Amino acid sequence: MAAPTWASAADAVKIGFVTTLTTGAGAIGKDMREAVDLAVIHLGGKMGERDIEIIYEDDGFKPEIGKQKTDKLIKKDKVDFIAGYIWSHVLMASYKSAVNSGTFLISSNAGPSALAGKLCHEDVFSTSWQNDQTPMAMGEVLNQRGIKKLYIMAPNYAAGKNMVTGVERTFQGEIVGKDMTKFPAQLDFSAELAKVRAAKPDALFVFYPGKHGAQFMAQYAQADLATSVPLYTTFTIDSISLPRVGEQAEGSLMTMFWSPDLDTPANKRFVGDFKAKYGHYPSHYAAQSYDSIMLINSAVEKVKGDLSDRDAVRAALKAAEFESVRGKLKFGNNNIPIQNFYLRQVVKDDEGQYTTKIVSTVYEDHQDTYAKECKME
Repeated sequence: MAAPTWASAADAVKIGFVTTLTTGAGAIGKDMREAVDLAVIHLGGKMGERDIEIIYEDDGFKPEIGKQKTDKLIKKDKVDFIAGYIWSHVLMASYKSAVNSGTFLISSNAGPSALAGKLCHEDVFSTSWQNDQTPMAMGEVLNQRGIKKLYIMAPNYAAGKNMVTGVERTFQGEIVGKDMTKFPAQLDFSAELAKVRAAKPDALFVFYPGKHGAQFMAQYAQADLATSVPLYTTFTIDSISLPRVGEQAEGSLMTMFWSPDLDTPANKRFVGDFKAKYGHYPSHYAAQSYDSIMLINSAVEKVKGDLSDRDAVRAALKAAEFESVRGKLKFGNNNIPIQNFYLRQVVKDDEGQYTTKIVSTVYEDHQDTYAKECKME
C-alpha cells in the first residue's frame, strides 16, 4: 500500500481532524491518525473524484486548545468537515464553534450525554457511541455473572461521570464504594486500591483511558487483588495498552461495540491492512476514526462531490450508506449509532500477541438513554 499524499488542491474535500498527538495520551491520537491515513489509502486519495485533504490538529489534551484548533480549522483552513475528538470535555468546548459556523462535525470517540440529548444538533454525528452505553452493557454483564457487591473507580470528568452513571443504571447489586479521582493529574491509585481491599467487594469496575489505564493495571497487579477482587473495565484495556499490560490483563473482561475479530468484510479488511501496515492491532479508537472517514466519503459520493447543498450532505451523512467495520451503521434520531455491544476477553492470538475476542453479545441494536431528550426526529 502506498503512503497517502496530502498535496492540497483547490477543490479538495477538506477534513480537519482534532485529536491528542502529544502528552501521555498521544498514543491514542497516533492510533487514530494511522486509521485515518489507512482510510485515505483505501479510498485511493479521492472522495467523489475530488482529492482528500486531511489537516491534523493536536488538542494537547486541553479543552481550550481543542477549541482554538477547531476555530483555526473553521476560520483559516475553511474545512468542510471536522472529525476526531477523544475527550468529552474537549468536544464540549469545541462543538459550538462547529455548529455555529455550519461545519459538519463527526465525533470519532467522545460521546458526552448532553450532545446525545438536549444539545443534540443536526450537524453533529458520532461514529462511536454515547458514553453511558458501554458501561451499561457492563452492568448487565455483572448481573449475569452474579456480582452482588461492586466497587467503582473512575476519573472525575465528563466521560468518567457518564461511565459511572451507565454502570449504576443497569447494575442491580450494591455499590460498596466509589472513588472519582482527579483527572488528568492523578496517576497514583494506591490509596484507592487499599480502600478496595478493605471493602471486600465481589468485583471492581474501572474506567481509565490511555496512560491512566496502563498505570492503573500495573498498580492493580502490584496490589495483588486479582485473586480476591476480579476486574471489569471499560476503555481501560485496549490494543494500545495491551503490549504493555497484556500479562496483567489476560483473561479480563470488558464491553465494547467492536472487536478486532468482529466478522464483517469491512472489519476484516481494516484489521488485516492495519496490522500489515503498522505492525500491531488497531484499537477501537482507530476503528471509529476509520469509520469517520468512510462516513464522510459516503456523503461526498452520494452528492457527487457537490457540498454546496448542505441539506443534501446532511441527509447523506444520516443515511450512512457504507459498510462500517461494525457492519451496517444506523443512526438514531440524535445521530448516535444504534448498535450491538459485546463482552470481550483479553487473549493471545496464534502468534502470541495479546488481543481481544468476543465472548457474547450483551445488547442488540441498542439506543442510548438520552435519545429521548433530543428534539430531532
